Amino acid sequence: MGDSTGFLTYVCYFIFFLLVFVFLFVLGIIKGVIFSPFVFLVIAFGDIGVVIGLWPCHLVWSIYCIARTKKFDPYMKCILILTAPIPIALWTVVGIVGSVIMGIGYGFVWPVMETFRAISKEGVSIPMKLIKCFTDGTWSNVWGACTIVRDFADFSFHSYFSVMDGLLESEGEKPVELKVTQIPGCILCAILGVLVDVPFITLIVLYKAPILLFKGWHRLVQDLIGREGPFLETLCVPFAGLLILLWPVVVLVATFTGFVSSFFFGCYAAVVAYQESSTKRGLLYAVASVSLFDEYTNDFLYLREGSCFLSVPYNKLCSCGQPDLDTVRE
Repeated sequence: MGDSTGFLTYVCYFIFFLLVFVFLFVLGIIKGVIFSPFVFLVIAFGDIGVVIGLWPCHLVWSIYCIARTKKFDPYMKCILILTAPIPIALWTVVGIVGSVIMGIGYGFVWPVMETFRAISKEGVSIPMKLIKCFTDGTWSNVWGACTIVRDFADFSFHSYFSVMDGLLESEGEKPVELKVTQIPGCILCAILGVLVDVPFITLIVLYKAPILLFKGWHRLVQDLIGREGPFLETLCVPFAGLLILLWPVVVLVATFTGFVSSFFFGCYAAVVAYQESSTKRGLLYAVASVSLFDEYTNDFLYLREGSCFLSVPYNKLCSCGQPDLDTVRE
């Protein structure tokens, strides 16, 4: 009789918890729907205004600092001045897209978080908690959006000029020279690196995606049972539960990210070839990067150490655990 009573108590507690969770979640969504347009307008238009407003200043001052610095030789300065509009244009695109995403995400997510935070506050009476469930995450959400725009403006202005001042103050340093003769070898390494790394890294990603799926589910369920990890704080429980349901989407995003990163791994062979002044070392990196990626993913998924792919030394301070080629010859 006692066991059945205890079981019914747990069932009633679960039903009550579920009803409270649904009520708070719906309440947070309603507040998000009401106030998210204001938050979106503040963040999106504020950040976009900062990005576009500082665009001419960033471009002109970047060209001026590149022309005045003694850190680069004349050939490198010409290349950097000609290509300066490209990163600034990319920064503009990233800033605009990021502002739109930030405005939508902050406008909806923050009211829900504030609703659950209000009900989980300690030392507050129940009537006050109920009042705060309706008031928290409303206009404070709009003021928070203004703070985001202000911080973004400070970062875009002060941080940029701090970096540029460091470029102008580079006195007594050996100027970085453009190795013109190394450019064809770098292009060759980039092309061959992409041809080698993209198919192999894609195969590794596809092979380990199911492992990431089931291991992630297993870990999240363990944290849910033991109230650890993302389930430690009451505020994070609904979002962590949503993470369990959306974990396959996370795995798909990780798989796509791994595929995209394979192009960067391949192109980085050109950087290695330029740094080492050796086309051969760039080609060796194209081979070794597959092994490096396999080792990184093994560590991330808590699989066995090492890699079944060929690991070769590609620079003087070799990170593959093998001696340098020149040392071996000596």
